[in-house]
Amino acid sequence: MKWFQEHMWMRKIGMFLLDLILITISTYLSMELRFEMFVPQRHMKTMMSAMPVIWGAYMACFAVGGVYQIMWRYAGVRDTARLCLLSGIACGVTLMANLFMNLGLFRGVLILIALIGTIAVGGVRMFWRVCSKDRIPGGLGNAMPVMIVGAGEAGAYAVNICNKNPKQLGKPVLLVDDAPGKQGLRIQNVPIRGTTKDIPKLVTRYGIREIIVAIPSLGNGARMQEILELCNQSRCHTRILSEPADTTGTEGTPFIRELNISDFLSRDEIELDTASIAGYLTGKTVMVTGGGGSIGSEICRQIMRFKPKLLIIFEIYENCAYELEYELRQKYGVNCPVVTLIGSIRDKQRLDEVFEAYRPQVVFHAAAHKHVPLMERSPAEAIKNNVFGTRNLLASASEHGVERLVQLSTDKAVNPTNVMGATKRITEMLIQRYGEKTDMKCMAVRFGNVLGSHGSVIPLMEAQIRKGGPVTVTHPDITRYFMTIPEAAQLVLQAGGIARSGSIFVLDMGEPVRIMDLAQKLVRAYGYEPNVDMPIKIIGLRPGEKLYEELLMDSERDKMTKTAHRKIFVANVDRVDDAQFERMMTVLEEVIDKNDERAVEAVASVVPTYHPWKDKKPESVKAVG
Repeated sequence: MKWFQEHMWMRKIGMFLLDLILITISTYLSMELRFEMFVPQRHMKTMMSAMPVIWGAYMACFAVGGVYQIMWRYAGVRDTARLCLLSGIACGVTLMANLFMNLGLFRGVLILIALIGTIAVGGVRMFWRVCSKDRIPGGLGNAMPVMIVGAGEAGAYAVNICNKNPKQLGKPVLLVDDAPGKQGLRIQNVPIRGTTKDIPKLVTRYGIREIIVAIPSLGNGARMQEILELCNQSRCHTRILSEPADTTGTEGTPFIRELNISDFLSRDEIELDTASIAGYLTGKTVMVTGGGGSIGSEICRQIMRFKPKLLIIFEIYENCAYELEYELRQKYGVNCPVVTLIGSIRDKQRLDEVFEAYRPQVVFHAAAHKHVPLMERSPAEAIKNNVFGTRNLLASASEHGVERLVQLSTDKAVNPTNVMGATKRITEMLIQRYGEKTDMKCMAVRFGNVLGSHGSVIPLMEAQIRKGGPVTVTHPDITRYFMTIPEAAQLVLQAGGIARSGSIFVLDMGEPVRIMDLAQKLVRAYGYEPNVDMPIKIIGLRPGEKLYEELLMDSERDKMTKTAHRKIFVANVDRVDDAQFERMMTVLEEVIDKNDERAVEAVASVVPTYHPWKDKKPESVKAVG
């Protein structure tokens, strides 16, 4: 059989000869039916003399119409309809030949030949498909037994692509769906055996090792969370059928991907006021500092949706910036209005050069040193980059007529315990000062951790799982606020449209999430049981790390006000007078070359809410279930 399948030309010849036999049998049966199972000898001779014409009509139509190019193992309704249409054309040809060539056959016989022939030719192929479709030696063979959740179009698609590549994707054994009318039905011979509530029970009964969730319409809503929790309970490796990210400008096809932690965070879809965003982006020259980073690159992608006159990607690390520009040109065409410029916000002269040459009207400031432990070891670098780099940008932007500047801040700026958070609090002060003292609309947007960003905890955990563990968590009780990268970027753009100069916007991050819970869910999503076949190890808090983050200081909490968008709020932060601000800058300027305790003390002197991390030793635990 394998040798036969590898020699496709022999397969086609075999199918051609089989169809000749089937059409001959169909002709004989048609004559028998016409004469009630007793065909006179003279009519039998007439039939034999007309056979070459019948063969020629049907075989020519089948060959020209592409019947022998169809992979009947994966044939669908369109392929069956094509066979019916070609048989109908062949029937018409034989009727015309009978009329003009005086073949002597009855018109009813010729029509019966088409009906019986179509049933015979299609039936043999369907029978072969049922008997041999994707048969794996010894049943499943080396393929994983797979359950597919969802018996709609996405579920049928998942069954089809798994059947085409069972060794890589697994062999579909059953489907589950909550629709009562689908129970007991089959999709491509795969039965629908129960509802989503039956997932744990069916996994045990049928020895399922992988689950594919094929309900893209649920998004990341509460119902999807329920289904994923049931899959998690089963200890099966779980994947999801997802719509692809559109990077080509064309409609893609769904694909099966690994679960990520964002799938476990129930989020309502963000409702954007696109009119207010388009009002300040469409037709404008927009600059994004740190445009090659995780958040910066997503902001660039979102900006391109609003058709700017020019997008400037300003980045110190050329590799990420180059990849982003290439991606945008692939999607929007080689002539899309994007330019990548290499430079540092520490270099005021380079900033002036860029602002003078391109005259951006809107700036998103995402460039910063963000890694907490690294900045604890190099505090002066955080001051140089985050504080004085931001001051350079604000000064250059205001001098060159920028209309609006949006600074990306962090929840770590609230009651900071690390240098990074404290320097970001100082940048918020800079935003307030320039918002009050210049004509430029300046604002900062404060939010928490971003899922999937460079150096974040989730990609680290996934890499640890793929290597066999252990998965490391710094403390059993540590919690964090999380957002997806697109969610954060969209809300940053929305906040930029509110245009309250000098404001600190706070994004609604939902409820804080326990990192241990995320680790356990991620381990189960990969098909392991936490601390049974995948250890989770507590390694202690890192320098500068807090057990929990805050989005507002106590002094801000009671004075927080709402905006027109339900997920964006304004923190009424205490202002700093001019004399105090100048003293702060002078103190920091004196320590920018001192990566020691003097730099930390200087930051603490200008940020009263900063409480430096003093080598705290949290309770050590080997493993937590």
